[in-house]
Amino acid sequence: MNERDSEAVAAMLRARGYRIVGSEDDCDILLLNTCSVRDAAEQKAIGKAGHLSHRKKHNPDFVLGILGCMAQNRGAELLDRLPDVDLIVGTQKFHQVPDYLDNLRAARAAGVPVGASIVDIAEEAGSQNTIRDHLEQPERQVSAFVSIQQGCNMDCAFCIVPKTRGDERSRPMDDIVAECRQLAERGVREITLLGQIVTSYGRRDYTHTHGVSPFVQLLERVHAIDGIRRIRFTSPHPRGFKQDLVEAYGRLPKLCEYVHLPMQSGSDRILRAMNRPYSRDRYKEIVDSLRAVRPDMYFSTDIIVGFPGETEEDFEATRALFEACNYDMAYIFKYSVRTGTPAAALADQVPDEVKEHRNQVLLQLLQQNSVRRNEKLLGTVEEVLVEGPDKTGRRFTGRTRGNRVCVFDADPRLVGELVPLRIERASVSTLYGDIVLAGLEASAGF
Repeated sequence: MNERDSEAVAAMLRARGYRIVGSEDDCDILLLNTCSVRDAAEQKAIGKAGHLSHRKKHNPDFVLGILGCMAQNRGAELLDRLPDVDLIVGTQKFHQVPDYLDNLRAARAAGVPVGASIVDIAEEAGSQNTIRDHLEQPERQVSAFVSIQQGCNMDCAFCIVPKTRGDERSRPMDDIVAECRQLAERGVREITLLGQIVTSYGRRDYTHTHGVSPFVQLLERVHAIDGIRRIRFTSPHPRGFKQDLVEAYGRLPKLCEYVHLPMQSGSDRILRAMNRPYSRDRYKEIVDSLRAVRPDMYFSTDIIVGFPGETEEDFEATRALFEACNYDMAYIFKYSVRTGTPAAALADQVPDEVKEHRNQVLLQLLQQNSVRRNEKLLGTVEEVLVEGPDKTGRRFTGRTRGNRVCVFDADPRLVGELVPLRIERASVSTLYGDIVLAGLEASAGF
């Protein structure tokens, strides 16, 4: 979500005549878009802002802004530690950033005293509809994020997102489809639908039709767009995986066989304490049902270790379910106290060293799973969407339908094309291979 928000703000600023530069050392305005999921993320952002504020001593006109979740969570309180910050804008006011910067720069140019820092963290009706602009890329853009929903009503005990993002709000389906169609006309081939809980999309705005939820209806409409070759989405909630969504993987070929399915814990007792409305058995049932429809399904997940009160027995239940699900990727977090969440007040906090041990246990399992899955791909041919040059600039990169990163040699004309790639080598996180040229030249117009 943060990446998509940053892109939208950058696009709005460029439309106003601002120029996006490649290095923070060359900029006159620097905006930090922040995250509040973990305390470490907030502390890192505060440290970065503090370091940047020193530039004002040498350049009083330098503008420093803090955007996003930390701005929403802390608001004017940030000025106690960061008095030189000019702009604090919350998650529902990204679209106001260009106006605030225009006014700030105009006042300084006219020699008018600016006064107090600008702080805007107010709620705004319809703010979910403002994240729609996309930054024009110098090179061809192959994949794009499309925001379909903002906010969350789930009230998980550990999560600050309902406070930082507000209540659940969905964009009109016609607007989303129109945005996806425009992206396809620009050459985008892969769409990732974004939301705090994407599977809750439109549940207050649209009706189920013949047992099909609004979210699946949206998937169907995006699937029908010419030019779009792949569809992904993140992040869902296990509660949203009803039969219609499971069946969609069997009947919508553009829907990639990759699912991010947050588990958080494999202990029913801890899930109840987290206010997660499913059981370990129901979670495993969802995984099994998806693999029944698509045996080649790839899974990633979110796990929290060390939630207050988590015993060795609870963690063993998580470890066992983690192993049984055979994840290809996982984001494993050591529980972090977030002030303002229900879990912050819970007793029986788990010691840091215990959290670290449990974290390492799961990371080792994940590495083993990933290596095992990647080794099975050696010698096989995978469909890869060519995205562009890799970080070295010497080779090209792309992803399989299962969201595996691949590195290979390619002709620049293949960017945006789906190519067959024979996998020759694999690391824990990356596949390396050669494009199968037979028949490719003609299909690509060579």
